[in-house]
Amino acid sequence: MAVVEGTLPADRAAGRPGPRPGRLKVFLGAAPGVGKTYRMLDEAHRRVSRGTDVVAGFVDCRRRPHTEARLRGLEVLPPAGVEYRAGRYAEPDLEALLARRPQVVLIDELAHTNVPGAEGAGRNAKRWQDVEVILAAGIDVLTTLNVQHLASLSDVVGKITGVPQRETVPDEFVRRAHEIELVDIPPEGLRRRMAHGNIYPPERIDASLAHYFRQGNLIALRELALLWLAGRVDEALQRYRSDHGIGGVWETRERVVVALTGGPEGDTLIRRAARIAGRSAGGELLAVHVTRSDGLAAGVSHAALAAQRALVEGLGGSYHQIVGDEVPTALVDFATAENATQLVLGTSRRGRLDRFLTGRGIGETVVELSADIDVHMVTHERAGRGRLLPSRRRTLPPSRLVAGPIAALLLPVLFSLVLDRMRGSLNLTSEALLFLVVVVGVACIGGVTSALIAALTAALLLNYWFMPPIGAFNMSEPDSVLALVVFAGVAAIVAAVVDRSLRLSRRAARATGEAETLSSLAGSIVRGDATIPALLERTKETFGMESVELASGPVGAGSGPAAALVVAAGPEATLVLRGRPLPSSDRRVLAAFAAHVGAAVEKARLAEVAAEVEPMKAADRLRTALLRAVSHDLRTPLAGALAAVNSLRSTEVEFSAEDRAELLASAEASLLRLHRLVENLLDLSRLQAGALTLELRPAALEEVLPAALDSLDLDTTAGARVDVQPLEAAPAVLVDPPLLERVLANLVGNAVRHSPGDRPVLVSASALAGRVEVRVADRGPGIDAADRERVFEPFQRLGDRDNTAGLGLGLALSRGLTEAMGGTLSPEDTPGGGLTMVVSLPAAEPLPQQL
Repeated sequence: MAVVEGTLPADRAAGRPGPRPGRLKVFLGAAPGVGKTYRMLDEAHRRVSRGTDVVAGFVDCRRRPHTEARLRGLEVLPPAGVEYRAGRYAEPDLEALLARRPQVVLIDELAHTNVPGAEGAGRNAKRWQDVEVILAAGIDVLTTLNVQHLASLSDVVGKITGVPQRETVPDEFVRRAHEIELVDIPPEGLRRRMAHGNIYPPERIDASLAHYFRQGNLIALRELALLWLAGRVDEALQRYRSDHGIGGVWETRERVVVALTGGPEGDTLIRRAARIAGRSAGGELLAVHVTRSDGLAAGVSHAALAAQRALVEGLGGSYHQIVGDEVPTALVDFATAENATQLVLGTSRRGRLDRFLTGRGIGETVVELSADIDVHMVTHERAGRGRLLPSRRRTLPPSRLVAGPIAALLLPVLFSLVLDRMRGSLNLTSEALLFLVVVVGVACIGGVTSALIAALTAALLLNYWFMPPIGAFNMSEPDSVLALVVFAGVAAIVAAVVDRSLRLSRRAARATGEAETLSSLAGSIVRGDATIPALLERTKETFGMESVELASGPVGAGSGPAAALVVAAGPEATLVLRGRPLPSSDRRVLAAFAAHVGAAVEKARLAEVAAEVEPMKAADRLRTALLRAVSHDLRTPLAGALAAVNSLRSTEVEFSAEDRAELLASAEASLLRLHRLVENLLDLSRLQAGALTLELRPAALEEVLPAALDSLDLDTTAGARVDVQPLEAAPAVLVDPPLLERVLANLVGNAVRHSPGDRPVLVSASALAGRVEVRVADRGPGIDAADRERVFEPFQRLGDRDNTAGLGLGLALSRGLTEAMGGTLSPEDTPGGGLTMVVSLPAAEPLPQQL
């Protein structure tokens, strides 16, 4: 059993005056029957043995002998009897409990929904809200909860088990518990416990083992419970480290962070990091991409990032995108915040010259900052083959802007010392050319300004040290003056050409980055990711803004916030961006984003218009189908009844008593058929208009089904037989009985029409996880899986052998009525051939402690 300690209640944590809030302990289980209530009773006896005042406020033993025996010896507070819809139900007596004020109270089934209208009990809608009241009064609470009732997991459990979860408890409330204890049992043991009759009564065992308690379901539920509790353990650890100012990494489990640049080496890094994380049980993989706050980053392929994100998620990891000016610091801060143990980076794509000119790269800086985090530098096929990424705000990075002037002053001086040692071996022309090489090198480092400084320095040194008279700033020969001027001019021109080529190269790289961004944006639209929130988030991340909002209608330049950038996104939409000022080069790309947002807004508007028109189109289709059906199906019973009545009124023919009775019976049958058709049409119209009035109340199936069969007037002499399994064990259902009677009559009648005369229709019922399933199985030809939903469309008579039998409304009406009562109607194959209609309805059986 795992136990997690949580936080103090809010009042106590805030130091507010008043009684000490009570402590909550939750016994969490993966499924019913794992022993939560029994373990809670064990804890209660332990506390009683220590002298604690413990009261059982509400314990549901579910008629389990071992649990009932364990309850003995504890003080039990009598439950409050609550009247509701002709039934009497047991609920915790909240007022009596607060008046008794024990130290500890036992409240079973935390997720239970209180019976409406209770006084003294169930004053809140949910039992967990009653527990909040008890805790606020300073009383400790022991309670039980299944993992399927956690709000964050209810939909997941519903998909796994096929049983929708309607009673939930907010995760935030459970997290506030001082202790969460996992009551665990292997799936095989739980199924054996079920088979031995220790969980459900015998009539429910087979259905439960075949449905909710399948081994795969139990394994998945157990994993969900363990993972949820592990998450709470991790939260408690992070809270402790934060409260105590612990910044180092605690290697409680492997967390591997892989840094992605959007380059082609990303797949290699992800798979390497996944292998590292997979070496230990419970290892986590986190991928992170750092976006610079100044906007677009040239060289980043958003398409590659999208593919790498899919790869990470496919390997069970998570993808994160953060904003930071200093990439190494951002990476280390993220890894530290996630308590990561290892950080995986690719080796630099820069060549040797780039590393020499720009200094230490991201990998080396991360290693220096990583502290307790292990850093893996992974080599790849692109290592050392990349280029410098161009800066967006300047032609050169700050380090080169500083290094350029320094090199312009120092390199010519150092080079003069070298040439001085070689004096006599070189002539003036060679010395000038060598100085020109130095100037070109300075131009590559610091640009044109540094090159001009280097040219001036080199010219002065060349005049002082190498042109006669040596050691003086004057020239004795006119050719020397011309040579010096030509040297300075050539040096300046070469420096300007080099600087211009660097500028053009960076502009081309920036244009490539912008093209990749726009291409990725267009690709996301083609893939269907062009929802307005997604586009706004993409715009915010791409341009490094604090927020991006969509305003309806045009916004004037002076009407927006002072720090906001307003961009038109169409005639009826405007983008409002807050954050850094954008240069004009970024605004060109922003205009493309705004155009896509405007297109998405227009698409959404058109979708709304189409949605408004769709009901009218559906009504027109229904009206057309109805008119086609009325032309025959309503006219046939009318013609039969009219012919019988006309015959009876005729004075030309003398009918015997038997003939008159037969004509009257024919007229009655035709009118009854007409009555049923009109009723079906009216009910279908009420369903579609949302005007059907329901009166939900508990009803027994053994009372509703016979009435439904009687209404069919089955011809048993023609071989129509219905085999009804015993229904006494099935709990009552919360339905509108007349409507359920109509549903069952339609389903049974349809099954009888399609079953062979010698094969009876089988009707059975079973209960599972708060639901009751009624199955109507025939032995007819069945329906192909592709056509099963079509049979529920109005005026659809798919596969009917007699298309004069009705309008084809029976199944459409049955599904509509079932869903209106909170149920579902779905078709399944009948084992051995045929079709089974399954009606799933909410159970309304009183609790075992019903008074």
